[in-house]
Amino acid sequence: MQNYQKYLNVGTTEENWGFYVNTVGFAKVGPNKNYPNNREHPIDHSFSWNKGRILNGYYIVFITRGEGVLESAKTKAFDIKAGTCFLLFPGVWHRYKPHPLSGWEEYWVGFNGKYPDELMHKGIFNAEKPFIDVGLNEELLQLFHTLITTVETAKIGYRQIIAGITLQMLGLLNAVSKFQDQTGSKNEKLVSKAKFLLQESIENPVSLEEIANELPMGYSNFRKVFKEITGLSPNQYHLELRLDKAKKLLISTNLTVNEVAYQTGFESIFYFSRMFKKKNGIAPKEHRSQLK
Repeated sequence: MQNYQKYLNVGTTEENWGFYVNTVGFAKVGPNKNYPNNREHPIDHSFSWNKGRILNGYYIVFITRGEGVLESAKTKAFDIKAGTCFLLFPGVWHRYKPHPLSGWEEYWVGFNGKYPDELMHKGIFNAEKPFIDVGLNEELLQLFHTLITTVETAKIGYRQIIAGITLQMLGLLNAVSKFQDQTGSKNEKLVSKAKFLLQESIENPVSLEEIANELPMGYSNFRKVFKEITGLSPNQYHLELRLDKAKKLLISTNLTVNEVAYQTGFESIFYFSRMFKKKNGIAPKEHRSQLK
């Protein structure tokens, strides 16, 4: 995914809804890069490591690669690794940054309103324990992708839709924080991590051998276990992800078919069209024309 950030104006309609989103984004920060890049953010979100900052809303930040550190007025400095989510709270001083040797990749969503206030005041989440080890959670990653795509397309009523997606994230984080150690065998957790890595590789060719090494698991055993649990081979699962993403882009954007193919990792428009028709029974152009 390309770096993306969007800051949204909040009006009476959003405030009356009781739960509104004010920013979403994704950033890939390479090793030894300045952080944050304050030129990409409004002044009320800018900060330096020395000064930190205080925000007036709630934020979910999901680190999917790399590592770093977070410190706040409510917590000591905490080492963050890939698979960690942390929450930021209004009025609480904080600062965070990636490790200069690794950099990191981060997704975020900022939100506010009467309903999240009620959730926090009931102690469902609190500033003293803002860290949640979600692991490489594919469901959370998909929610962030859906959130960003929905903001990009900005269809009528999208502000309420993204509030619902963010609330779904909070529900998932609450469930993970309570039950993460009670479910899932070792193989199921490894396959979940593999699904996450495949989801992150929608736009690019994927090396299954490299994914197996990251688990770590032997390549032959990886393919066997993956199919036993998902019903699909890793290659087929990745192809399904790409075709599903292509279908969403055809529906929700004005990208050309060539651009959709490129953004979903197909180097050949002919191969993309053939696979799309095989799965959906209709060519990409015809699919879009029917919807219109």
